[in-house]
Amino acid sequence: RAKLANMAKQIETLQDSCERIAFQYSRGVSDAALGGPCALLKVQASQTFEMCAREASQIFGGNSIIKEGRGRRVERMYRGVRAAAIPGGSEEILLDFAMRQAAARAVKVRAAEREEQQKKRRGGGGGGGAGRARL
Repeated sequence: RAKLANMAKQIETLQDSCERIAFQYSRGVSDAALGGPCALLKVQASQTFEMCAREASQIFGGNSIIKEGRGRRVERMYRGVRAAAIPGGSEEILLDFAMRQAAARAVKVRAAEREEQQKKRRGGGGGGGAGRARL
């Protein structure tokens, strides 16, 4: 039961991420902004598929390597795991892309924060004499 629960947990997490990205896309978030999250989603989907195939083959035991009978679906799924992961790009490349995009976004955010702080410093320094006289 623990293996099935773990598979269900991973699949539910994946479904939530997929719906979140689909919602953002439907609300007009740019493709450029969704590139990194979509790359991470693809990697998570590949890893979840691989984990579920591996765990299912453990549950079915020897039946999971036979192309007929009770384990035929597990055998087919396990055989197709890598074939399903390859077309969208390797996991390493997708992860690198997502992290480069996140780092670039962090640099932009940090630059905007610095600019905002500088504006506050420049705008907050004037007219201080009149304010002190009222105290």
